[in-house]
Amino acid sequence: MSCPTCPHKNITVHTTMKLRTLLAAAALAAAAGVQAQPQYVVIENPQVDLSTLKVDKDGYYVLFDGTSLEGWRGYCKDHIPGKWNIKDGALHFNGRGQGEGGDIIFAHKFKNFEFEIEWKICEGGNSGIFYLGKETATINNDEPKTEETKAGNVTITQTIDNRGKLNYQPIYISCPECQVLDNERHPDAKLGATLGIRQSTSLYDMIVAKPQNANPAGQWNKVKIVVKNGKVTHFQNGVKVLSYTLADKSWVDLVQTSKFSQKNWPLAFEIMKDCGKDAGYFGMQDHGDEVWYRNIRVKVLK
Repeated sequence: MSCPTCPHKNITVHTTMKLRTLLAAAALAAAAGVQAQPQYVVIENPQVDLSTLKVDKDGYYVLFDGTSLEGWRGYCKDHIPGKWNIKDGALHFNGRGQGEGGDIIFAHKFKNFEFEIEWKICEGGNSGIFYLGKETATINNDEPKTEETKAGNVTITQTIDNRGKLNYQPIYISCPECQVLDNERHPDAKLGATLGIRQSTSLYDMIVAKPQNANPAGQWNKVKIVVKNGKVTHFQNGVKVLSYTLADKSWVDLVQTSKFSQKNWPLAFEIMKDCGKDAGYFGMQDHGDEVWYRNIRVKVLK
């Protein structure tokens, strides 16, 4: 999944090198026949001012109140894709509907928090809840290429130079994903290195949610995700189902066991290994299936 129209305002290179130096380093490595470490940039967009949000009686900021999509936008977009809407008080993704799809995010970054959300998935459905997400891109360093086209008897030659162009990357290679799934019907429920590692509220492809107490498709489930100083806990329907630590060796080792390992996906590993060091976005996944979310709120922890 790519992000073709990211309305970025600022670009932060994820090293101390400037963009030009980064490009030059990649070119030198290629010329020397050395495999360069994957490089990427972080796109910095305007954020929602938390002071404009409702605060409920429990001290949580209300991110979705069932009536408005204020504060939400498409990932790497400046608008809500048309397949996302409000239906019966829920944030709804119509997988079979007309219009633009894509993942969505709430446009404010959080680092230490208690996040609560309820979800309901269609039969055979798959979605996901992202946290600490970033909008990222790689930098195109391909050499210019020449293309020829014919117009009658005339041959037109043009040089295509995309050096320095940003290629936007999906949110799921930047952060953890709390899985949303119909465990009974979707094939992902039986995939992965360990049975259950892709079932609901598991840390996708890394840690199994135990016990697996999800309600079936068509029924509501409640998830709470707590992140404080790198310590992460998932709760499903009121029960703690997993915990782990970000931004240390144990996290890097965990990523290496997954589909995002350095061997399987070098770019994903390079981005994800540093997750937890900085604040990031909450996001909901367009996996093509109908899904509903409601009662979305977050408490900021110090």
